[in-house]
Amino acid sequence: MFETIKQEIAIIRDRDPAIKSDMEVFLYPSFKAILKYRKAHKLYEKKHYFRARLISQRTARKTGIEIHPGATIGKGLFIDHGHGVVIGETAIIGDNVTLYQGVTLGGTGKQKGKRHPTLEDNVMVGCGAKVLGDITIGANSMIGAGSVVLNDVPPNSTVVGVPGRVVKRDNVKIPSADLDQVHLPDPVMNDIQQLKETVARLVKQMEE
Repeated sequence: MFETIKQEIAIIRDRDPAIKSDMEVFLYPSFKAILKYRKAHKLYEKKHYFRARLISQRTARKTGIEIHPGATIGKGLFIDHGHGVVIGETAIIGDNVTLYQGVTLGGTGKQKGKRHPTLEDNVMVGCGAKVLGDITIGANSMIGAGSVVLNDVPPNSTVVGVPGRVVKRDNVKIPSADLDQVHLPDPVMNDIQQLKETVARLVKQMEE
């Protein structure tokens, strides 16, 4: 447990520029939520389902972060702020994943068995984004703030919009080095802007 605490402190200090000391980490709701999840997950694996859910529900009330004890979470998960984060029972999260507040890794309500997303290593999900269903978000990908993702995302991609649109990113590992969840490429908007400029130029030519 001591090693786990040290790892969580290092993760938060590395990815949150607002933190000034190790002691501040103990005030973070995400720190508490992840430690409690680790405990609840062990109970869940031993089929102590009620005790596991009791821990997770108490933690959700205290932190605003709801992580089902059945979810599978790798090393280095960082939840920034955290309020409103929901991680479903069959979600699978790889290593070094970053989630912002209001993120949902949920189901669609139409599936049984594996019904929540899989996030591979080094994925970042921006605030308010919803990733729904048994889909896979490829490694080194970024989900823009407020996006709704309903389909698989290939590795090294950026997703923006509702529904989410994919923009390829070639072999770029994003989250640890770059936590910008707003200034993301959007080729559709770029095309629309070019069309508007073309129409304006044609209108001017006709008037002349």
